[in-house]
Amino acid sequence: MKTRIQVAKRLGLVGAGIGLTLFALFGLLQGSLIGGAIGLDIVNSLYSTAAEPTLLARVIIGASMLAGVIVTGILFVVFFSIAGLSVGYVVGWMAEPKADASAYQETKSKTN
Repeated sequence: MKTRIQVAKRLGLVGAGIGLTLFALFGLLQGSLIGGAIGLDIVNSLYSTAAEPTLLARVIIGASMLAGVIVTGILFVVFFSIAGLSVGYVVGWMAEPKADASAYQETKSKTN
């Protein structure tokens, strides 16, 4: 039981590291792009015209870009952590020593 938990924790941390790396390589730009597009839609719906370069418009667009990056990072890290944890439980379960029939018979005879 102890082995399974230790393996699962280690592989969960490895999964978090992989998720963080993949986020830095692939998710950072896409999160910023999608957040910026959402920010432009918000600004356009507020002004009901094309977005002008005012301070409020820039703050809204910047905040939504930041929110897009944060959400993308959370999704990458959480998804890969859960995947690593799941793989760790399976590997730990497969690596545990199997109980043999003699140990089962001993515990059964002691209870009777």
